[in-house]
Amino acid sequence: MAKRVAVILSGCGVYDGTEIHEASAVLVHLSRAGAKVQMFAPNADQMHVVNHCEGKPTEEKRNILQESARIARGDVADMAKLDVSAFDAVIIPGGFGVAKNLSDWAVKNKDCTVLPQLEKIIKAFHKAGKPLGMCCISPILAVKLLPGCEVTVGQDEECEKFPYAKTAGVLKEMGCKHVNKDVGEAHVDVKNKLVTTCAFMCNASFHQIFDGIGVLVKETLKLA
Repeated sequence: MAKRVAVILSGCGVYDGTEIHEASAVLVHLSRAGAKVQMFAPNADQMHVVNHCEGKPTEEKRNILQESARIARGDVADMAKLDVSAFDAVIIPGGFGVAKNLSDWAVKNKDCTVLPQLEKIIKAFHKAGKPLGMCCISPILAVKLLPGCEVTVGQDEECEKFPYAKTAGVLKEMGCKHVNKDVGEAHVDVKNKLVTTCAFMCNASFHQIFDGIGVLVKETLKLA
């Protein structure tokens, strides 16, 4: 029987929404595995809109749900309508939208809060013993909500390949166990049914990111 997977988006574009290549990789691997997918996003304004040519915020306003529809080819539902009982697993791709729209990590770092609607969803999946898959920066959501969980955001020593390695140190301060993994790997926290992979937290080629997310999808479905 096909697994039913909810995919939560946070906009469209790495600097202010979902990282498009991560979302695409998640969707391709889920499709190949025969999973039934429904995408969701919050029906709210983005924290801000970034000009992706310049990497600078603009005065423009955009809606997270409407922007997510660009990735979902229009087939995206309001996150408020996500019924946890209807799904076997949930996967959240990365991108700065996780840190700006799904949480306020971008502003408050380890003192961040998670969007209340999403907090309820993550805790409900966890309570029901249903797996959670999180790419790139999205493991911060699990660390905030599931005390003592195990995650990876890549490596914990900064280098050219892992320029955001300091994030691992912050996550450790928040009480999680960080496990060093390479881009083609995922970490499985069996106890919490939580699967994470670093994706673009690593300075890697597109195909390597794609393959690492493939491992995450495979391991998430295995737990479902």
